[in-house]
Amino acid sequence: MDFALTEEQQAIFDMARDFGAEHIAPHSSEWEAAGTIPKDLWPRIAELGFGGLYVSEEYGGSGLSRLDATLVFEALAMADPAVGSFLSIHNMCGGMIDKFGKPEDKERWLPALCSMEKVFSYCLTEPGSGSDAAALRTRAERTNEGWRLNGAKAFISGGTYSDVYVTMVRTGEDGPKGISAVVIEDGTPGLSFGALERKMGWQAQPTSLVQFDDCVIPADNLLGDEGRGFSYAMAGLDGGRLNIAAGALGGAQAALDRTLTYMGERKAFGKTLDQFQALQFRLAEMEVALQSSRTFLRQAAWKLDQGAPDATKFCAMAKLYVTDRAFEVANQCLQLHGGYGYLADYGVEKIVRDLRVHQILEGTNEIMRLIVSRAMLAERG
Repeated sequence: MDFALTEEQQAIFDMARDFGAEHIAPHSSEWEAAGTIPKDLWPRIAELGFGGLYVSEEYGGSGLSRLDATLVFEALAMADPAVGSFLSIHNMCGGMIDKFGKPEDKERWLPALCSMEKVFSYCLTEPGSGSDAAALRTRAERTNEGWRLNGAKAFISGGTYSDVYVTMVRTGEDGPKGISAVVIEDGTPGLSFGALERKMGWQAQPTSLVQFDDCVIPADNLLGDEGRGFSYAMAGLDGGRLNIAAGALGGAQAALDRTLTYMGERKAFGKTLDQFQALQFRLAEMEVALQSSRTFLRQAAWKLDQGAPDATKFCAMAKLYVTDRAFEVANQCLQLHGGYGYLADYGVEKIVRDLRVHQILEGTNEIMRLIVSRAMLAERG
């Protein structure tokens, strides 16, 4: 296996990193305090081709691989993990529509998604079904007009903010085979939102409950085939897990870069911190953690691109390993800053807060362990 990035891949990473450094990082604290991301950012990101990373060029997308996408999200997270991760969710919706939508679905939704004229959110989790996603209760019933929805989705990034919500609903029997995917536009009667959630991290992302009360949508807002929504959602999560891992990796790398600078400037007992061997060893351990994470993540992305039979297992392993290591590194970076690390001015405490949720969403790391162990047991025979 060739571990080197191609010239094109390096250019993608550099473009995303430079854009983030110029247009995102200087505003990160301001956006966190405001609890929102200016919507005029997204069309500028779309101009780079990042609005529809996996969408075919026919519909305005970039047609990139999953490995290419991890480079984008790692680089953007170096500026702000919350912003990069929000873009990941938008792209997960685009990937689902491009892969599973009917031709008319693609023509209807994808051009505005790729240009980011419209921002898309993904709605799966419910107040009573988190890890057990197949137990979701939000129901869509057929009507003469199309579908009538009742229920609620929880922890939705972009709730109150996004223009379109790709939503998993129950159209049939209990269990995964009774779940379908529908597309709901903001402003649809019966669609409402709860209060904005107060969160530990990802504070720049508006997050809320999404509520459906006799919410009626046209019949052609069904995405793909009825009863296939759960399989669509799970397929989307493989790539989503890679992106969440990439975001954690980029955030941790930014924390380590700041720590290296700080340790070369801060003095104690007559020496800069980087002259103490015990602290040098901790730097080395963090570098090993991030480099091993990067290699593992890219291997998992390569397997997903190749359609390898064990791709889901590797995506789960990469998500588990990378997000755990990244949080540990960010937390160690805060410790090496001492009391200054606890202050917002140095930026490390925000990274620690942002990266904590990467161990929870797109499937908790406990669920990742379950996926991996079940795959191991299935392979045993």
